[in-house]
Amino acid sequence: MTKWGYVAMLAFTVVGSFWLEIALKVGVLRRIKRLTLSLLPVALIFLTWDAYAVAHKHWRFDKNQMLGFVGPFQIPLEEYLFFIIVPVACVMTLEGVRRVKKHWPVGDGDEL
Repeated sequence: MTKWGYVAMLAFTVVGSFWLEIALKVGVLRRIKRLTLSLLPVALIFLTWDAYAVAHKHWRFDKNQMLGFVGPFQIPLEEYLFFIIVPVACVMTLEGVRRVKKHWPVGDGDEL
């Protein structure tokens, strides 16, 4: 069961925030270019940090708590998914708050 802990946390994050896309019609997934431009720089920085830390043995991923799929730089699939799912959930939550509060401008509009 320990192998599924990280995946369970990711699933909880999806269930806890992705409903906003439907219920509040936040439109985050509809604006995929804007979302990608927001997530890509952050994901690259943190994946680089992960790769560096693993390569220099600053930290490691416990094989007993992973599903066993390892990608480039010895980073597990769950970690790659983390850097996609959690930021998307954050953006959805921000957009959900903006939708409910109405006049709360963030960023420079919907041009992307």
